[in-house]
Amino acid sequence: MSRRQLARHGAWFGAAVALSVVGGEVISSVVGGTTPSAAAVDDTATLRFVQVSDSHLGFTGTANPDVTGSFAHAIDQVNALPYRPDFVMHTGDLTHLSTAAQFDQVKQMLGGVHAGSVHTVPGEHDSIHDHGRGYLATFGAGSVGDGWYSFDIKGVHVIALVNTLSLETLGHLGPAQLDFVRGDVAGLSSDTPIIVFSHIPLFAMYPAWGWGTDDAAQVLSHLRRFSSVTCLNGHVHQLFTKTEGTVTFHSATTTAYPLPRPGVGPAPTPQTLPAGRLRTALGVREVSHVQGQATLAIKDSALA
Repeated sequence: MSRRQLARHGAWFGAAVALSVVGGEVISSVVGGTTPSAAAVDDTATLRFVQVSDSHLGFTGTANPDVTGSFAHAIDQVNALPYRPDFVMHTGDLTHLSTAAQFDQVKQMLGGVHAGSVHTVPGEHDSIHDHGRGYLATFGAGSVGDGWYSFDIKGVHVIALVNTLSLETLGHLGPAQLDFVRGDVAGLSSDTPIIVFSHIPLFAMYPAWGWGTDDAAQVLSHLRRFSSVTCLNGHVHQLFTKTEGTVTFHSATTTAYPLPRPGVGPAPTPQTLPAGRLRTALGVREVSHVQGQATLAIKDSALA
């Protein structure tokens, strides 16, 4: 694969892209390695946070023989930012096989993140064989139900959802979680910026591969009265943006390994990249939120 081809297919594993979400319209542009992010502006009133996703600690395979090293490099990128993020959110598949050792490893690594706080939501790989009990024992403090929660920070309301524990074909939230969201936002003003995190997309990105949530329309019905709603997810291992009215969806890439684009190939299996073309395949998303406008910058994969 040539360098030009690699750049063209960069969205598979985390190209450098800046996105501005203004009034429901998404404007994106490729960011050079030295281009300062809008998030770097020294403004204490600005909410700055970072999304990382799909570290899959414990994965062994040719697609990435060192997922620990690539996740550590992503953490180094976060810690090298010219500001201290208000929080960091990991949007699931922290581990690959949800073992106690893998949960302990990722907890220790996240403990090295320089941020106001660190939050997580589980992926389906974080609930293998035990319905998420190991995940909740490690990361469930302060959550309710099967691990969902919300918090307010700098005028923004953040909701963290769990749609990976009742999987059949698609992600699923369930009645208890839908009731939680309804009650959680009932008292909020419609001009409150809302940020929603989940592992599986809250839109039908590619249902044939399970890239969607079967009751997402119900949870979104509680959010459509708000003037600014941004939904951030992992799971699909690639960058993707979709806007529906005042709701904008962003899928994050992975720190572990890329998956094929929707419909390319028989299944979403790990994709092996050409040797020597990449030092690592990373996906770190910086987000600033000012007066209801979200500005996102995706850190690029480092080319050899």
